[in-house]
Amino acid sequence: MKQFLTLALLAISLVSCGSKEEKKEENLYPETTLSAEEKTIANGKELFESNKAACATCHLPDKKVIGPSIKEIAKIYKEQNASIFDFLRQKSEPIVDPSQYEVMKTNFAIIKTFSDEEIKSLEAYMMSL
Repeated sequence: MKQFLTLALLAISLVSCGSKEEKKEENLYPETTLSAEEKTIANGKELFESNKAACATCHLPDKKVIGPSIKEIAKIYKEQNASIFDFLRQKSEPIVDPSQYEVMKTNFAIIKTFSDEEIKSLEAYMMSL
């Protein structure tokens, strides 16, 4: 009887392992692959909307709230061939709405904790709109 139970358990485990491998090969819905640029933009959007950055508290894609819209910011930075990265790293002066700079300055303490990669992803996201 013990031999029968051992053989039965072995057979069940072999069958279940085989079906898992079949499912792996039978990928009916392959994941879409994103380019490096698309990943950077997606990461920037996620960071922008996160509580960590809190950018979306003051900036919406196409509507002025406390600060200018993302589209307005991106438009001005493109027109002036300027760098959002440099502004967020406090290496350049504000060019979109200097009157709001004092409000924005409070966020630089948070932004200082971001890696260059995170700042670049924020810039990529903003410029993509």
